[in-house]
Amino acid sequence: MVRRYALGKQHALVSLTFNTRIYMTKHINLATVDLNLLKTFMAIWEHRSLTIAADRLHLSQPAVSHALRRLRDVFDDPLFVRTATSMEPTDAALRLSGPIEQALVIIQGALMSSSRFDPATATRTFRISMSDMAQLYVLPRIMEVLTCQAPGVSLEIQPLPIDQLTVALRKSEIDLALGYLAEPTEDCLYESLLEDEFICLLRKHHPLQASELTLQHMQTLRYVHVSSNITGHGLTADAAFRRVGLQRDIALKVPNFTIAPKIVASTDLALVMPRAIAMQSNKAGAFRVLRLPVELPRISVGLYCHRRFSSDSGIAWLRRLLVDLLADTPAS
Repeated sequence: MVRRYALGKQHALVSLTFNTRIYMTKHINLATVDLNLLKTFMAIWEHRSLTIAADRLHLSQPAVSHALRRLRDVFDDPLFVRTATSMEPTDAALRLSGPIEQALVIIQGALMSSSRFDPATATRTFRISMSDMAQLYVLPRIMEVLTCQAPGVSLEIQPLPIDQLTVALRKSEIDLALGYLAEPTEDCLYESLLEDEFICLLRKHHPLQASELTLQHMQTLRYVHVSSNITGHGLTADAAFRRVGLQRDIALKVPNFTIAPKIVASTDLALVMPRAIAMQSNKAGAFRVLRLPVELPRISVGLYCHRRFSSDSGIAWLRRLLVDLLADTPAS
C-alpha cells in the first residue's frame, strides 16, 4: 500500500511503501531526519539495548539516548520502551523497522557500488569469523599476499558460534565467515573453498602400529576430543560414529584444535581431525595420519557473506582473493 504525505512548501513529498499501514499523528519534516538517526533506530531495534547500540555505533550512550529522543519527536511515538531486561519496540517501531532497514540497505548499496576499492592504497580493517583450524590453514597464506598486495589492509579475526554467524553477517558485525554453516540462510552468499576429510592422528611411535585402522582399534584407543561451537564439523563426525555404534573413550576435552596435536605428540591419545590441518601439524613427520574405518561426510569449507553487502567492492575483492588462494588447494 502506498501512502503520500504532503509536508508543506519547505518539505519534500514523501512516498512510503509499507506492507502494513503506518499511521502518523503528525507530518514528518525530512529536514529533521538524517541517516545517523535511522542507523541509531536500527541499532536499538536489533540489540534492544542502548548500551550495546552505542558500542556498535561507536558512540557514547548519552549520544544514543539523545538520538532516540529526536526519533521520538520525529515519529511522535516512544518507539522503544524500557523494561527490566531490554528496550522493547512499540507497535509503531515494529511497523517502521522493515521500511527503514530497506531504505538503509538501498542507500548503502548505492554508496558501495559507486566506490572503488584499490588494495594497493586502501586502509581498511576486515572482520572475519573463522575457527582456529581455519586460522592455521588460511592466515599464513592470506597475510603473505596482503603484505605484498595490500599493505594498508588489516584483518580482525572474530571466532563466533555457528548459530550466530548469519545474524552477525547481516548486522555487519563481521564482513565474512569462513568455515562450515550447516544451514546458511538465503540471505547468505556461499562460495566453496575446499573439500576435506576426517582422519585419525597418532604420534609416530604410538604402540598401535597397524597400517590401517579398524573399528576395534578405534574402540581401544583413548582420545583428545575437540568440543567447539565455532564449527559444525565435530557434530557431523560424532553423529557418524554413533550410527555405527562407536563409543569413543574421551580422555580429554579441549575447546579448539590448536593445542590438541601437541598433546597427541607426547601421549598415546588419538585425535580425529581434518586432514588439511593434520598435514599442517605434521610437517616435521612427528605423527601418523590414518584413514578412518568409518565413512564420514566430507568436510565442506566455504566462504559466506551477506547479500546486502555484495556490492561492497572491498568485501568483493577479499572474497575473490580467498577463493583464488584456497579453492584449488589440495587438502593433503
